[in-house]
Amino acid sequence: MRVGKKATTLLLLVAALHISALFAGFIAPYDFAKQDRDLIYAAPSRLHFVDSTGRWHWRPSVCLLADHSEIFGRYEEDPQKCLPVKLLVRGSPYKVFGMFSSSRHLFGVEPPTKIALLGSDGYGRDVFSRLVYGSQLSLFSGLLAMALSLLFGALLGIAAGYYGGWLDALVMRCLDLFLALPWLYLLFAIRAFLPLHISPGRVFVLLIAVIGLVGWARPARLIRGVVLSGKERGYVLAARGFGASNFYLMRRHLLPQTYSVLLTQAALLIPQYILAEVTLSFLGLGVGEPAPSWGNMLSTIQQYDVMISYWWMWAPGFVLIPVFFIYQLLGSALQARADYSV
Repeated sequence: MRVGKKATTLLLLVAALHISALFAGFIAPYDFAKQDRDLIYAAPSRLHFVDSTGRWHWRPSVCLLADHSEIFGRYEEDPQKCLPVKLLVRGSPYKVFGMFSSSRHLFGVEPPTKIALLGSDGYGRDVFSRLVYGSQLSLFSGLLAMALSLLFGALLGIAAGYYGGWLDALVMRCLDLFLALPWLYLLFAIRAFLPLHISPGRVFVLLIAVIGLVGWARPARLIRGVVLSGKERGYVLAARGFGASNFYLMRRHLLPQTYSVLLTQAALLIPQYILAEVTLSFLGLGVGEPAPSWGNMLSTIQQYDVMISYWWMWAPGFVLIPVFFIYQLLGSALQARADYSV
């Protein structure tokens, strides 16, 4: 299936989003677990282009924060202690792809001044850094769970559509069962049987496995329908008459017919699975502290005072809106392209 210009642009946006998540350590100015108890719930840093003397600078600066003398939890800037924001600075060490060590960050300021583009949380941790690091878990849990669902759904859908008979009947009954169950409550039930105190890496793998295996039914049904139609086409019947094996027919003639369905389902399933991970982590059933995910970052707004007083703690929820919107547009563009090609 040829992808149109609109879909190509959206795919590039999605690719840029995931690439930025891979380089979270470089983009984030601080380590996601670094605490500063002197700056709890500090508001987002103000970028100054004009210094105390009234001179304009093309490079923004950030001023040192100090406790407000009269109001607890409020901080005021010291205009005499402002430092410029620099690019490619040295900072907290991190690993790229889990293999290469580096301490170079995209931007930062010299200590003791801190730059917090989205403020700090209740432990004084930089919200922007945690948001960028959290994208690794939230985005890639959706991506990998989607890959697992489509792999499982494609295998069962192609097998059921091609062979038919008892295999088709068995797959269809399992498919009906999974479609009838409310998937979110099913995730809760499965997660409830798993240990609560396990490492973030194992939780990540378990989330992918659980979410991915729960969502295979809808892709399997669509792929089965494509295969049922495709196996009766003339060139497939001719290839079978010339002695082509079943595996060859499925790989060479039937699988390519499902590409448009697979791409469209991928664009539609990823945001659903991201939301599933966010929901589980929000309720304390996903990755726990100190490892960040968009879900456990949002869990702090369950506290009423945090919800109404510190708007920057809603940042993961604000980020989810454009992410879902991009995937929705991508799914619509791919579906329209698939209908046009048919």
